[in-house]
Amino acid sequence: MNERYSRQILFNKIGEKGQEKIEASSVTIIGMGALGTHVAEQLARSGVKRLNLIDRDYVESSNLQRQTLFVEKDIKEMLPKVVAAERHLKLIREDIQIKTYIAQCDAKLLNEVAGYSDVIVDATDNFNTRQLINDFAYKRQIPWIYGACLESTYVQASFIPGVTPCFNCVLPQLPVISRTCDTVGVINPAVTMAASLQVADALKILSGNTFTPKVTYGDVWEGEHQTFGFKKMQRDDCETCGASPSYPKLAESDQHVTELCGRHTVQYINEKLNRAAIEKFVAQNRLLHRSNAYMIQFLYDDHRVVAFNSGRLLIHGIDTASEGKQFVEKMFG
Repeated sequence: MNERYSRQILFNKIGEKGQEKIEASSVTIIGMGALGTHVAEQLARSGVKRLNLIDRDYVESSNLQRQTLFVEKDIKEMLPKVVAAERHLKLIREDIQIKTYIAQCDAKLLNEVAGYSDVIVDATDNFNTRQLINDFAYKRQIPWIYGACLESTYVQASFIPGVTPCFNCVLPQLPVISRTCDTVGVINPAVTMAASLQVADALKILSGNTFTPKVTYGDVWEGEHQTFGFKKMQRDDCETCGASPSYPKLAESDQHVTELCGRHTVQYINEKLNRAAIEKFVAQNRLLHRSNAYMIQFLYDDHRVVAFNSGRLLIHGIDTASEGKQFVEKMFG
């Protein structure tokens, strides 16, 4: 018996055969914030062979309250979240295979990264990205696991192509979450509940167990916990899992200017604004800046700008896409 995973192997729903499957598996996690760090750590400790980590952000002080793989040193070093996560996961398990992507999740990246994953885990706070994951997963016949948390509430569900209706079919019955943790907050127990439910379903799938997915919703502050099945909610006219699916989100053009909800931040993507272009701009304008191997952070017109090497900017202190465009035009003409 593998001593490292002996307690997991003793669990009769997994056993030695299930553990062997887990140790041969690959999981893509989209988002490396509160849910993503919890999920990544639990899966690494469970023996998953490979993790693909996708996230567009970097570690800030407000993350440490609930994003369990990060420490203060990561903030001082201005580390992208996926880079910091990989460092800490490797301290837990040296043999784990990790591939990191400091990027906006889009259809092209999903095709490159997640096409051969056994499970995709949603750890985002973005509705459009979830719909993209949903279309991609159903087109490629890959199970994906939804999770969300806000204030003291949590919700989780697994979507399995060919077995369950998709996210869009179930959406009208899901708890409405129109706010974000950046606007109304979240407490760690709610994160832990959502992530633990996600990992439990991931282990069921990876170990070869069949089960009936349910939507689970609860409130840790009020001590409430509910589940309901959704197998009969499928719509024949659904564009993702119906009789004639078209997967519309995969055909949409990528957004080059995006408002990050609740963050007072706009993301702007232009490959021409790469590392060399930003270094030249900063030098010519003699701007206060800090840099590392992944990004350059500088102040311009009283706004903090984080420029990643790929030509992706995070402009802080701006709320709308139109303001973001105007700001970039002011910088570069």
